[in-house]
Amino acid sequence: MEILVAREELNSKPKKTTFEKLEQILSKKGEEIFYFDRDNSHKTMIELDDKFQSKRYNTHLREVKYGLADEEYIYEMHIL
Repeated sequence: MEILVAREELNSKPKKTTFEKLEQILSKKGEEIFYFDRDNSHKTMIELDDKFQSKRYNTHLREVKYGLADEEYIYEMHIL
């Protein structure tokens, strides 16, 4: 499963990562907040949330608006 990490600049392209890489980061720290790009489908984000929950992590997924336009948002996922 490939997930797009949130862009650092509005005109840049989002970087890709995998569930396995995210899990490695999480296993080192124990908890983390990840930000994902709006180009990810909502279905993909729900699947990612379900994958972490199946691994016994507590998660919280939400959309964060950073502007007034409908397409100005990112996904934020807290994982414990």
